[in-house]
Amino acid sequence: MSDAPQQQEVLIVTGMSGAGRSTAANALEDLGWYVVDNLPPQMLRPLVDLAEHAGSTLPRIAAVVDVRGRDFFSDLQGMIQSLREGTQLRVLFLEATDAALVRRFEAVRRPHPLQGDGTLLDGISAERARLRPIRESSDIIIDTSDLNVHQLATAVQERFKTAATAGVQVTVMSFGFKYGAPADADLIADGRFLPNPFWIPELRPHTGLDDDVSEYVLGQNGAREFLDQYAKALEPVLAGYQRENKRHATVAVGCTGGKHRSVALVRELADRLASYPGVVVSVKHRDLGRE
Repeated sequence: MSDAPQQQEVLIVTGMSGAGRSTAANALEDLGWYVVDNLPPQMLRPLVDLAEHAGSTLPRIAAVVDVRGRDFFSDLQGMIQSLREGTQLRVLFLEATDAALVRRFEAVRRPHPLQGDGTLLDGISAERARLRPIRESSDIIIDTSDLNVHQLATAVQERFKTAATAGVQVTVMSFGFKYGAPADADLIADGRFLPNPFWIPELRPHTGLDDDVSEYVLGQNGAREFLDQYAKALEPVLAGYQRENKRHATVAVGCTGGKHRSVALVRELADRLASYPGVVVSVKHRDLGRE
């Protein structure tokens, strides 16, 4: 008996201009959602049909729909009602107070899309009236008045993350200082405090991926203590990254050429970091093979 096909999860992101739709869309994208911005309501049905045809390739899609669609936007309420039949659909509505919206529009020095020849408050008032029926039928409402972009992203992440969603994806990278420190590293550690296997003839042609080199490096005084203490120090850092919505981080460990010590240390460090909640680890040996 075959498994039932997975039903697509569809989210419509809408709400007041200036309330943080772009921030919410970016947070959803970081969670693995397929996000389409400024989609006319009439295109929602073709998008859902496409996602259903794609199956597991597009299991979660989010469409940002708002008054930038001008006259097309008036069809949104009817389209939502139509899609609720047979589709796992939710509507996320973002709102904020007039004062907060005015402050944000003035900060970017842009007019409200419905302002026309009137004032900023006129545009905000017109948008509230147009959105009222959609707000009343929304599944999730977030008031962003007192939230900065990081706090809003956190609020969205908390509501839509799944058990399989990684809090932070960490690349643990080995490198050689003689080729320069990696510019994209968030944290750099120096493995040159350990004896260099390069000076041992039988180890020189091998790398930190080989057991003989790894055993030599990890057997040196201070090697395992460094790994234990550094991994322990990184635990609150990676937890903090998750709280601050920093979803990607690179932890680099260097040695002279990026061939022996750093490679062996990175393999061990990656295993330790992978045990932390919400952390998914990948390993990269930047300079392996350059000698």
